[in-house]
Amino acid sequence: MRLTSKGQVTIPQAVRDKAGLQPHSEVEFEVCANGDVIIRRASAAASPLRRAFEQVRGSANAAQFKGMGTDEFMKFIRG
Repeated sequence: MRLTSKGQVTIPQAVRDKAGLQPHSEVEFEVCANGDVIIRRASAAASPLRRAFEQVRGSANAAQFKGMGTDEFMKFIRG
């Protein structure tokens, strides 16, 4: 496996499956004293704001938001 010029690497599907990583999964990195790098699924609970965004992600055209103004939408997001 090779690192791209942008510092990116593709995690093989078998590894993603075994680690339970889905598209948009949060991951964290740990650099060990010997220089090894450990990547793991992030375990921190999502913040209330992140949960609100996840609730509406991809739904800007959903019926419940039709005709809703910016202020109303922000109130909805903020709870």
